Amino acid sequence: MTTMTADSPAAGSAAGPTALSRAARPGPNFLTAPFAGRTWREQGYLTLVLLLAPFAFTYAVFTVSFTAGVAVTVVGLFVAGAVVAGGRGWGAMYRGLARDLLDVDVAVPAGYVRPRGFWRTLGSLLGDATGWRALLFMFVTFPLAIVSFVTSITFLATGLGGLTYWFWYRFLPPQLGTDGEMHVGAQFGPAYYVDTPSRIALAALAGLLVLFCWPWITRMFALLFRVLTVGLLSPTRASLRVAELERSRTGAVDDADARLRSIERDLHDGTQARLVAVAMQLGEAREHLADGGDVNQAAELVGTAHTSTKEALTELRELARGIHPPALDSGLAIALETLAARSALPVTVDVDPGVEADGRLAPALESIAYFTVAELVTNAAKHARATGVYVLVEQARSTAGEASEAVRIRVRDDGRGGAEVVAPDGSGLRSGLAGLAERVRSVDGTFHLSSPVGGPTVVTVTLPTTSRPGPA
Repeated sequence: MTTMTADSPAAGSAAGPTALSRAARPGPNFLTAPFAGRTWREQGYLTLVLLLAPFAFTYAVFTVSFTAGVAVTVVGLFVAGAVVAGGRGWGAMYRGLARDLLDVDVAVPAGYVRPRGFWRTLGSLLGDATGWRALLFMFVTFPLAIVSFVTSITFLATGLGGLTYWFWYRFLPPQLGTDGEMHVGAQFGPAYYVDTPSRIALAALAGLLVLFCWPWITRMFALLFRVLTVGLLSPTRASLRVAELERSRTGAVDDADARLRSIERDLHDGTQARLVAVAMQLGEAREHLADGGDVNQAAELVGTAHTSTKEALTELRELARGIHPPALDSGLAIALETLAARSALPVTVDVDPGVEADGRLAPALESIAYFTVAELVTNAAKHARATGVYVLVEQARSTAGEASEAVRIRVRDDGRGGAEVVAPDGSGLRSGLAGLAERVRSVDGTFHLSSPVGGPTVVTVTLPTTSRPGPA
């Protein structure tokens, strides 16, 4: 198949993951952890977050107090709304730090779109969920930043200090011990001085153990920041769902507009032109007969007009079939069998009786299912160099094996493969696989493409639906 365009890659779900973490990869082991770049990046993150924490906390507290203080003034509320929306900038900065230092890519929430109307604009600013969630992140991470940095840097300093104690302890000032002797070294308790070879060696061993524990303490705090970053600075499932529905609705509207324009063009350039020719031929024949002209020539003109009329009727039937195939009136199974019989390739259709056992599917879903199969079969014949296509329509099954209120369509061809769905080229056109993906997502369905080079190409479409009850 050839490469088609789409707004996004072939999607298996409407809402994808909000964060892709490279930190889940196997990290360094216990012996190499203190020297790993990941450990030092996480320590750098804790340091930077500590430096930012006072300013971020002040901004969050100021936003809440300022909003409460100016609640009685409309102009002040606009300023407060702008401050709330400013939390988005802080969120973007923290997402960038997490991406660069914690190896976690957090999806960017949808941008702020100003609605029409004075009060709606004010409400959208004050109720900006993305801004408030960023402010909550700044508030919650203030104590965490302090605790995490102090704990982590304490382990690091203690480990390095104990490991190098043998060198720098001699520079400590002498102290008079309870035994009456002068001691040069660290003091623990009233009479314990680390100034003998065995105690110095023990200090080095303790420092080594603490140093090797430091990466895991740092990693624990970094994990907390990862969880908070993904939980508070990524888009919510609801916002992802809304954005996906808006995009699908836009795509569906564009597809419908393109289809109407195509029908208008076909009617104007094809059927209308033929009907105009028929009218001219009949008019010429009438003039011949009215003027007493050659009857045979008039009959020839009428015959030509009759042929053109039949061709126009054929074109109209094809246009009507493109809008709604008459075979769908008898059910999806009959329509797909009719499609297979008319295909240029051998097509095997297997429809689960359970799909239509309890009543017909909604007409819109039947139409989407039919045109999806028709498009994929056409692609297999035109682009994939396939010798056969297998179509399976069945009820989707849950993980427990129970039938769900969804229909799964799987189309498999034995062609050369290599099909993919890529970003659009900016033309705004949606055709082929791209149009199918948009049409399926417009009804909350899923579209998944598997097409390795060399084949086979398998397209799996799931259409969630509730079948209508049949007659009692």
